[in-house]
Amino acid sequence: MKILLTNDDGIHAPGLLALAEAAEHLGEIAAVAPDRERSACGHAMTMRDPLRVAEKGWTGPGRGWQVNGLPVDCVNVARKVAWPEGIDLVLSGINNGPNLGFDVTYSGTVAGAMEGCINHIRSIAVSMAIFVDGSPYHYETGTRWLQENLDWLVRLELPELVFLNINIPAIEFSEVQGHRFTRMGKRVYEDRVEYRSDPWGRPYYWQGGVVVMKTDEEGSDVRAVTEGFVSITPISLDWTHSAVLDSLQSRSTAHSR
Repeated sequence: MKILLTNDDGIHAPGLLALAEAAEHLGEIAAVAPDRERSACGHAMTMRDPLRVAEKGWTGPGRGWQVNGLPVDCVNVARKVAWPEGIDLVLSGINNGPNLGFDVTYSGTVAGAMEGCINHIRSIAVSMAIFVDGSPYHYETGTRWLQENLDWLVRLELPELVFLNINIPAIEFSEVQGHRFTRMGKRVYEDRVEYRSDPWGRPYYWQGGVVVMKTDEEGSDVRAVTEGFVSITPISLDWTHSAVLDSLQSRSTAHSR
């Protein structure tokens, strides 16, 4: 099996090495990742600047390249420089923080898996769900859980254009309660933009905000992780709301002449 590793935390990120340790028993590994952190870049790609690729910076198994671009760029570059004959599996992560609920729309980690899926490659995004600044990431928990579960995860029968988004609670491995298949929950940011002044009194704005999670939604990724379970969420690239589409089409037929 030809396995591509990528992330949005950069080629030097400890989570990428943890992911390599978890996956190297499955086959050949190539790591293609940004040359620096690119968090919250979403599914953006570089269109108007050259992509510089260098085979350096990687200290894990197999070969590795760093790219002066985004996770989506890394997946596409990898299809040229790492595995031109084809990639069997894209693993993106392990992210140093959760990608729960609406985070998937912002996450560069999830975007790496999404780009693999768009190119008809089985893809999985993995994140460590840490909620308190300064707490340990427990990458060793992520590595061990993946070592024990990747074999069956990569054999799951999934529809076309569906990938997996996995969030592992950042706790000791012995404290993990198991896993749940989940849907996207709600994790949003309140008071996102804060007004500030620089030392010269000039105004600027800092974006971040307070994270608010709805932990009471049964079956959600947010609830699973807060209860100590690994959440496994199948994400579809078809964002069409089928029920609304059917309703609109029915109304259109009723009003047509």
